[in-house]
Amino acid sequence: MKNKEQTQQWADEASSPAKRRSIPEGLWMRCDSCSAILFRRSVENNLWVCPECTRHFRIDAKQRIEQLVDPETFEAFDENLAPLDPLEFKDLKTYKERIESAQKKTKSKDAIQTGYAFIKGRKVVLGVMDFTFLGGSMGSVVGEKIRRAVERAADQDLPLIIVAASGGARMMESGLSLMQMAKTSAALARFDDMGGLFISVLTDPTTGGVTASFAMLGDVILAEPKALIGFAGPRVIQQTIKQDLPDGFQRAEFLLECGFVDCVVPRDELRSEISSLIDYAGK
Repeated sequence: MKNKEQTQQWADEASSPAKRRSIPEGLWMRCDSCSAILFRRSVENNLWVCPECTRHFRIDAKQRIEQLVDPETFEAFDENLAPLDPLEFKDLKTYKERIESAQKKTKSKDAIQTGYAFIKGRKVVLGVMDFTFLGGSMGSVVGEKIRRAVERAADQDLPLIIVAASGGARMMESGLSLMQMAKTSAALARFDDMGGLFISVLTDPTTGGVTASFAMLGDVILAEPKALIGFAGPRVIQQTIKQDLPDGFQRAEFLLECGFVDCVVPRDELRSEISSLIDYAGK
């Protein structure tokens, strides 16, 4: 009887407003896929993968670099390249205001970080896109940093790894943004002619002009499980072709079946997969 009363007392205390206020906010999170309530720290320790359903949560560039490369080996370059606003674009806000807000939020100049790194002891040139910066959109700076990364890899005969996470071209830069598709593709064509190794890693989401350019030009194309990969959205495609679309047709697993992706790799196996591919290619 005493144990029962004690248990009820604990329950009453836990449900009291004062007790609820003492629990730190952000301690728990809900998985969008399976609706499980998860302890945030355990998800973080699991590389931001749901332990219940293996949903791969989106992560920013800093988190990706920490997960992917050997500790304290990332050496950034071209950090000070920052976007301008030559078109003086304005919608609900000016482009300049959007850039400043994104830079303050992410502590980065633009939507990609590039640098040298080691992955399981293999030196690489690495580019990691950040979806939290204006949807990872590719403007002039992103295109230029990718071009420079490709040329550094070519000059030093290093493998090139680019992790894509993007909604596509940055429409606030209009034609200047679209030109980056040609620029990055041309740089990769020269890199391929020189015998370079380019491993493209597609994460959720990889869409639009990024998919239509450098992201799908890898010698090997890897994708994270259930990553959204495509050009236009499913509604636009359905309205264009006037046909019903199969479930999950823009997910990594479906693209693997159709031959657009070489391998779907869980996040905890990505380092090993990339290092094995580098060894296999003799790089």
